[in-house]
Amino acid sequence: MRRAVIAFTAFLGGLVFLLAGPAHAGPAECQGLKGTLKLQGQPVNGVKIAVTTEGGQPVKEVATNAQGAWDVQVDKPGKYKVTLDVSSLPQNAEVRGGTNVRTLTVYEGNCSAVLFALQPKGAPGQQQNASAEESPFWTQFAQLTFEGINLGLIIALAALGLSLVYGTTGLTNFAHGELVTLGAILAYAFNVGMGLHLIPAAVIAVIVAAALGYAQDRFFWGQLRRRGTGTIAMMIISIGVALFLRYVFLLFFGGQNEAFAQYTAQPGVQIGPISAAPKNFVAMAVELVVLIVVGVALLRTRTGKAARAVADNPALAASSGINVDRVIRIIWTLGGGVAALAGVMLGLSQNLKYTMGQDILLLIFAGVTLGGLGTAFGALVGSIVVGLFIQVSTLWVPPELKSVGALAVLIIVLLVRPQGILGRRERIG
Repeated sequence: MRRAVIAFTAFLGGLVFLLAGPAHAGPAECQGLKGTLKLQGQPVNGVKIAVTTEGGQPVKEVATNAQGAWDVQVDKPGKYKVTLDVSSLPQNAEVRGGTNVRTLTVYEGNCSAVLFALQPKGAPGQQQNASAEESPFWTQFAQLTFEGINLGLIIALAALGLSLVYGTTGLTNFAHGELVTLGAILAYAFNVGMGLHLIPAAVIAVIVAAALGYAQDRFFWGQLRRRGTGTIAMMIISIGVALFLRYVFLLFFGGQNEAFAQYTAQPGVQIGPISAAPKNFVAMAVELVVLIVVGVALLRTRTGKAARAVADNPALAASSGINVDRVIRIIWTLGGGVAALAGVMLGLSQNLKYTMGQDILLLIFAGVTLGGLGTAFGALVGSIVVGLFIQVSTLWVPPELKSVGALAVLIIVLLVRPQGILGRRERIG
């Protein structure tokens, strides 16, 4: 019991340190308002944003850049009114809910995020005889459900490797988010830097990341295991690895947002109440295929069965003739590859930045824990639940609180079923 309490305390401490530490480059002081405008996952350029004081005194007027981002710095904290000029929006876009004014409080030394959700104008499928409130709600519900599944599949890809590594080694790897970032940055380097099309660039990036995953265990984590390093010590080491890799990415990639050369701007496709770019449907199909193939491989292949045996009892697996180190290295290779693929898919749905893996790390942990630690299918189920709740909950809660709501669901589920949705009960004592 004492060891479990120590491990859990170290886990929480590491998570807080990693996510709350100084991760972002730039000025130490940021005092103002900022936001990003996207339509169907694509940045919207040239939209005018006016910021005034609560009393109506003009502060500054800006326009969104090529990444759809804007920011306004203010001299002193207080309440400010942000107005989006709807006449500067694209002809096919409108503000969801029709409200183009937000009033926010800027605190000293902090930037407040201003969220304007854009949607296609005049979406079909709304019945004239339906009430004015019913039709938009179900249209938004369907759209957010689709977006939640899309996000959940990306989280599931990233969570799959983390869950398998934990199942075979017991390591809670806080550097796994950096593997997601690595995949996106490698694909960007091959795509934009070397001029390859995104599809072969993504394939090469996944292969390189998988090789680096193998090298991690061959030359680093495997050496620590042979020296008898405990799982808590290795977890703390992974925090240092995450911070080191993050600043390496900052050094070579920079702190700016970037985008792939292809598939960055696509016209939306309307399927019933759902509107999305074609790349989203293709990405979801690829993610599903990869998850299904990995799941079937774990169930049907000799390597998959050996991996499950190592996860159940490494000592017994070794005594039965299974090369435990070889199986673990295969798992690390697989984990690095699918994490890189998740990074590419995440980069398709948003801009690339050196902290993109850190930004979803908490959601990855939530998906793994909710589904059941160490189970591949549990990571898939838990991640889908997290993604759906995050997106659909914005119908009732402010978008700023959507991740908090997902973690609240995680806590509630674990109170009822501590081993997760697909986890197995373990006997203690």
